[in-house]
Amino acid sequence: MIDLPGAVDVAAITPGSRDGGVAAHYGDPMREQRRLDTEVGLVDRSNRGVLAVPGAERIGWLHTLTTQHLATLRAGQGTELLVLSPHGHVEQHAMVAEDGTTTWLDTEPAMADDLLAYLLKMRFFTQVDPAVVTADWALLSLVGPAAADAAAALGVTGLAAPDLLAVPGPKFAAGSLPGRPTALYAVTALPTDSPYAGGWARRVPLGVDLLVPRAAMAQVVTASTDAGIAPAGLWAYEAVRVAARTPRVGLETDHRTIPAEVGLLGPAVHLDKGCYRGQETVARVHNLGRPPRRLALLHLDGVASDIPPDAGTPLTHDGRVVGFVGTAVRHHELGMIALAVLKRNVPDDAPLRVGEFAAAVEP
Repeated sequence: MIDLPGAVDVAAITPGSRDGGVAAHYGDPMREQRRLDTEVGLVDRSNRGVLAVPGAERIGWLHTLTTQHLATLRAGQGTELLVLSPHGHVEQHAMVAEDGTTTWLDTEPAMADDLLAYLLKMRFFTQVDPAVVTADWALLSLVGPAAADAAAALGVTGLAAPDLLAVPGPKFAAGSLPGRPTALYAVTALPTDSPYAGGWARRVPLGVDLLVPRAAMAQVVTASTDAGIAPAGLWAYEAVRVAARTPRVGLETDHRTIPAEVGLLGPAVHLDKGCYRGQETVARVHNLGRPPRRLALLHLDGVASDIPPDAGTPLTHDGRVVGFVGTAVRHHELGMIALAVLKRNVPDDAPLRVGEFAAAVEP
């Protein structure tokens, strides 16, 4: 979609960005945002890394290695998972789709090779054959309240709304959480004829993801525009994501982040399953409560600047650092906003600063 009229590459605006290679916008980013907020748009997210994990033992193997309860995952279902360090820090976040023969994982740009390296180290004699297939497969997303209807207009049906389990309180009986993924996303195969040439669709909280062969991307985009679905750039997608308080690993996380700090406990971590790397930290923090930091939505007010602060910019209170900014965007209704990770003991009404911006926490 970088070749569509008006497309401006993220890398041309932010050199070195992990999101280079896809369009930041197509000439009118605010209009594209409004479209995603009120209707639907097609977003190019083909820079995400894609792994395919075939093999007879793939489900049980991934269940033992990750934070999610995957033992009962079946064809037509998707979810989310994390890979943690031995100390429980977030290393990888992946979205999952199961088609009956292969478990598909899509992750942050440039992080697929690291995830594959970990999986290969843990393969031993298990009947699995994970591989990075980003060169052959691309992720597109229908984003907005009308995403399911737009998918139906493209011939993609059977996508039930996401099914999310509530995170239990710090004290809960063993076995009280069902033996299933904490987030269940409907997955359906795409037709093998034109324009899709195979792949799958997955219903997620922000819309519908489409995994399509890269060779078929142009056909899918043409079919979408013919159906009245206009393109929207990654800037618009990121504004919707930030407003929804959805974190990205590597932006809203650092080397010390644990799942409970950034809202990843609910969709990606099952609190009553067998051992996995980092489980002790997850259980201890959940049982004791109050992780040391929290994810917050900030409203920014800069007198002299209209340029959002960079990811990693320190967040200060009374001259001392109390956190950092992840993604900052200009929202078409909320103005300049940002996701930030800050110390839990910082009050919601504390006056904060991010560089030249004054910042206030959205309660």
